[in-house]
Amino acid sequence: MDGVVDFTDVTVVKRANVYFDGKVTSRIIKFADGSHKTLGIMMPGDYEFGTLEAELMEILAGEVAIKLQGEDNWTTYKEGQSFNVEANSKFSIQVKELTDYCCSYIQD
Repeated sequence: MDGVVDFTDVTVVKRANVYFDGKVTSRIIKFADGSHKTLGIMMPGDYEFGTLEAELMEILAGEVAIKLQGEDNWTTYKEGQSFNVEANSKFSIQVKELTDYCCSYIQD
């Protein structure tokens, strides 16, 4: 299958992270080196998230518009695109259609 990326030597946390009455969910994937990612789904809607760590958000399917903290403009991201969010910040997201995503947490 094109575009398939497998993770090896991981632990999956069975309990889902559930936000906004179930409209956004994710599962934590832990790697042997101590790093982690989340894999999730977002239903259409408008949301705001806060970050503790810097993040790389990859859009695997769907379409979103993002407004990062301190910015005035919205930027659209679609399947195959990604964006970065700084640590200790917020971002607003408008989910245009069902969106599948992978969030990588960037450790200093």
